[in-house]
Amino acid sequence: MSESSTLLNTESDELSLTRSASMSPAEPLWQRAPTHDADGHPLSDFMMLIPKLGRRPKHQIAQTLQHLQNVINDYQQYIVFVDLNLRLNVLWVSVKPIPGICLELPTAIKSRVPEALLVAQPPRQQ
Repeated sequence: MSESSTLLNTESDELSLTRSASMSPAEPLWQRAPTHDADGHPLSDFMMLIPKLGRRPKHQIAQTLQHLQNVINDYQQYIVFVDLNLRLNVLWVSVKPIPGICLELPTAIKSRVPEALLVAQPPRQQ
């Protein structure tokens, strides 16, 4: 089974998306995504769907990745982890727990990738 995803590369001063692929299934996201920072404080995260991204022509995928990269660069001081699964068309982002960042950052992504959809739980009915 081929697995293709794009991960956040934090090895340089500037955050960048790095494409990875393997012939065996990757570790599940819940095992890779950090839940706490180096000081033990919990991180926040969100998920976005980008419908049919993995089935688009390569130049359109590259253009979308560049838009995502631009947002990541703009918010790199808040972002801890990014995973884009092209097979599932899912973008996962873990961020420092800054008030409002889980709305501001998805809004910035949606402004550059309009088809991106924030996955959220509906409000509870009282």
